[in-house]
Parts: sequence; structure tokens; C-alpha cells
Amino acid sequence: MTDQASAAETAAPEIPGKPTAASRTTLSHIMTHNDTNLLGTVHGGVIMKLVDDAAGAVAGRHSGGPAVTASMDEMVFLEPVRVGDLVHVKAQVNWTGRTSMEVGVRVLAERWNESTPATQVGSAYLVFAAVDADGKPRPVPQVVPESERDERRYQEAQIRRTHRLARRRAIRELREKRAAEGIED
Repeated sequence: MTDQASAAETAAPEIPGKPTAASRTTLSHIMTHNDTNLLGTVHGGVIMKLVDDAAGAVAGRHSGGPAVTASMDEMVFLEPVRVGDLVHVKAQVNWTGRTSMEVGVRVLAERWNESTPATQVGSAYLVFAAVDADGKPRPVPQVVPESERDERRYQEAQIRRTHRLARRRAIRELREKRAAEGIED
């Protein structure tokens, strides 16, 4: 047996891709007085927790096992959320790498006692890493965009990833330069 044949046998099997709809989910929660800040609106941290919960469910569902939050790329609050609002957190996988995935989240709110349409009150992008039982990264299925909107989200996620990596590299280089010059932070 050649080394190449041996390596091919021990390589991980190809994981079939999954369509965006396979793991898409919505989490809904009615906001109460326990969720408010000093201004009487819902605390941003409460919304962020709901966002992370929904995104984590999607990441675990897509990857077929545990996934941990690696970063929150962006969280935007567009409108205040009030006590009594029914908040819907909609999440889906936008992009996948080898062991990580970006999950896009939209946050909508509607008055619990009115029949008016829900209003978008926030959005976020989170990066999750799939992990095995030992906490080590494991491969994830590639996401398969199903629509023009999914394809756009996939392409935008690649742009965000490029920017994240460039920002991380630039910060690391600056810190190394300052350390080489003897400048302590």
C-alpha cells in the first residue's frame, strides 16, 4: 500500500452539503418587565442572548452537533423593543468554511395585542465553530444557497470574513511592531 492510498483511507469522508433551509429557525419570546433596562425598554443584552441562542441552534443543526460562538461580527439595533413586544429571532447559515460557519440573524418585534406587521428591530452576524466531544474543531457540511437572496448572503459573508481576517492580521502586526520597538501596552 502506498502512502497516498493510506492517507486517502484515513482522510475524513466527504460531508454532503446542506441547503440553507435545512437549519433555518425562528425563536420567539415575549418581552417582560424582567427584560428592561433603566430606560424602560428591553436591554440590548437580552436581545443579544436571544440572537446567540437562535444562531447557536442553527449552527448546531447545520453542523450536526455542538457548535460554539467564536465571534459576533456585528450587532445592529435599529429600533427599541418594549415590554409586551413579541420578539422573533430568525437565523440561518449564510456561509461555511471547513470547521466554521457564519449565521445571519434578523430580529423582528410586534405588539402582542395588535395585528400590525412585525418591524425589524435588529440584525447580527455571528461566527460559530463546530467542535467534537473534546472541544476540537470538526468539519461542517458546506451550505448550499437555495435562492438569489441566499447567494447574496453567501457572497456578503465572504466579504465579512475577508475583513475579519485582515483586521485581525493588521492588529497582530501592529502589536508585534510595538513589542519590537519596546512599547508596552
